[in-house]
Amino acid sequence: MQLQRFLFLLCFIALYCIGATAQEVQWTRNGDAIWQDGEGEIAAYRVKDRQPGEKITAKQLTPAGAQSPLSIAGFTFSPDEQQVLIFTNTRKVWRYHTRGDYWLLDRRSGQLRQLGKKLPEASLMFAKLSPDGTKAAYVSGHNLYVEDLASGKTEQLTQDGSRRLINGTFDWAYEEEFGCRDGFRWSPDGKSIAYWQIDARKIRDFLMIDNTDSIYSYTIPVEYPKAGESPSACKVGVVNLQTKKTTWLQVPGDAQQHYIPRMEWVPGKNELILQQLNRKQNTSRLMTAQAASGQVKPIYSEQDEAWIDVKSRWDNDDIKGWDWIQQGRAFIWVSEKDGWRHLYRVSADGKEEKLLTPGDYDVIRIVQIDEKGGKIYLIASPDNATQQYLYEVPLAGGKAVRLTPDVQPGTHQYNISPAGNYAMHIYQSHVVKPLNEFITLPDHKNTANGTVTTPAITKSRASFFQVTTADGVTMDGWIAKPDNFDSTKKYPVLFYVYGEPAACTVTDTYGAGTNFLYGNATQDGYICISLDNRGTPAPKGRTWRKAIYRKVGILNARDQAMAAKEILKWPFIDAERVAVWGWSGGGSMTLNLMFQYPEIYKTGVSIAAVTNQLTYDNIYQERYMGLPQENREDFVKGSPLTYAKNLQGQLLYVHGTGDDNVHYQNAEMLVNELIRHKKVFQFMPYPNRTHSINEGEGTSAHLSAMYRRFINEHCAGGGK
Repeated sequence: MQLQRFLFLLCFIALYCIGATAQEVQWTRNGDAIWQDGEGEIAAYRVKDRQPGEKITAKQLTPAGAQSPLSIAGFTFSPDEQQVLIFTNTRKVWRYHTRGDYWLLDRRSGQLRQLGKKLPEASLMFAKLSPDGTKAAYVSGHNLYVEDLASGKTEQLTQDGSRRLINGTFDWAYEEEFGCRDGFRWSPDGKSIAYWQIDARKIRDFLMIDNTDSIYSYTIPVEYPKAGESPSACKVGVVNLQTKKTTWLQVPGDAQQHYIPRMEWVPGKNELILQQLNRKQNTSRLMTAQAASGQVKPIYSEQDEAWIDVKSRWDNDDIKGWDWIQQGRAFIWVSEKDGWRHLYRVSADGKEEKLLTPGDYDVIRIVQIDEKGGKIYLIASPDNATQQYLYEVPLAGGKAVRLTPDVQPGTHQYNISPAGNYAMHIYQSHVVKPLNEFITLPDHKNTANGTVTTPAITKSRASFFQVTTADGVTMDGWIAKPDNFDSTKKYPVLFYVYGEPAACTVTDTYGAGTNFLYGNATQDGYICISLDNRGTPAPKGRTWRKAIYRKVGILNARDQAMAAKEILKWPFIDAERVAVWGWSGGGSMTLNLMFQYPEIYKTGVSIAAVTNQLTYDNIYQERYMGLPQENREDFVKGSPLTYAKNLQGQLLYVHGTGDDNVHYQNAEMLVNELIRHKKVFQFMPYPNRTHSINEGEGTSAHLSAMYRRFINEHCAGGGK
């Protein structure tokens, strides 16, 4: 449930705090500059002085007969940088703008031409040039195409694609929960293409109802496998560009009872490697496959009593690419097998492995593997789980050495140049506004002045603390106190909650302590607090993260409530004015806290919550809860619906009727249960709004105003 549980909040924070992430930087081939688009052109900005160098002009990017250049949503270069693919005129597919038009500029001839020109407008997805630069492949209408760049001839490689039989991309659940979107890979020799096929024909549609865009209502179907339902069947095929025939990989097992979240070509070979997860996602198998025959050979396996995360969870939500080293003779793998998230070098045949990052700390993510320099750059924070720093470890394995200067406490992002000598660095903390700079490595000095940057410190509402509960659990938190705070008075507390395995809320980033729906709640006299319970993906080791297995809605709610009990002992907290709110997974948490601990939480605002865990998609819910066929009682115990009869305080529930993620049925199930128990509450449905509830004129302002008024009415601000 990568997005179900944290989509809106994290998107908001990411946009508010950082803008474009460091991972989005495109380095020039020589690594001395980065490519950036703006004002209709693409320019290479030199790292040393940030001045533009070579440039692709607006004139070059203006199609014949057009009055203005293409509006650039994205661009990629061929390895020699002589051809550039321009992505434009985009459309959303679920969460992201992954469908649109592609244009190819040949910088040598100056020719600018549209790919797939005879296909429907804005229908192309994931266009990629072949390794030799003579062809392009893309998906349109759930089928895979290849286009010869010299002749313009286009050939359709798959014929059976449909809404429910998906070639070269993925269904809703794969995209949402595994981060899988781009579903095909060119072979190293450019003679074939490997691709996923997702067969959702046996998956039931969930029907959303549109009552406002027509006099007669109509339904919007989404193929959506709910918890307990078998997933879409998945297989991988290799299509030969000459014969147009597909050879299917002979992956063992029932295709509707496993997942294949990762697949790549082995460098320099006509061979693939893939990862297979069982239905419970607690057994991972790596296997290689011969492209010509489809024969598969298992090489490496791993099990966990809870679940196993795929690459997207520890590598910037990006599953493209396999971390190969030694010219394909070995790869870098991540495992929590010793209790911490560590890097291992695994031989290509899976027979040899070596721990590269020993120690009691978690690798948060890999930044870059510098094989020539013999090192791995990674993000970790052994001493403070709310922060992130750059470390390097020898590629042969050994001690991690911190490169981020001590004078820059907080959260850091890096994108390192191909040669490993430069990096784009984004730094922020709760007292440092996001700072962008280019640095040299390993000395971490700003390229503009040759010194280590000393950040400008700003005033912050937030401070960080830890609280230990009666259960012996120590949790990180932030607190923002009212303006003109008087320690002799008692103030209402407004808890912001999330608490599921998709995200943390307590991070040392700019904006910590901000209530984005309310604005500055501290100005109205509220103490704002957020806490990260067990089960959140903090770098605190496997036991911390996986304690929540089969206990979503129980363990995390108890941690929050027990921490709140300790906080209510503070002399300046008014235990009679306690409010809580959250969105998505945080909405579920809000309901569980209001219903399971009504003696603590008196006012709550729950938005887009899963009220019944059996209504959510199988990949997320079964990963963290098991299979309903085996332990249905855990799903029931963790669902707010089970405890709705206990409501005592004031509740505002909000949901979009067009939510394709957490379906609106959750709202109606909750409303029915509250009515059955004669519980009075407030309810606000937003017609046709999705999980983010931000579509339509005035929507966000309306939601914010309603939220604020409800909190003010039922949990008055100010010290007493």
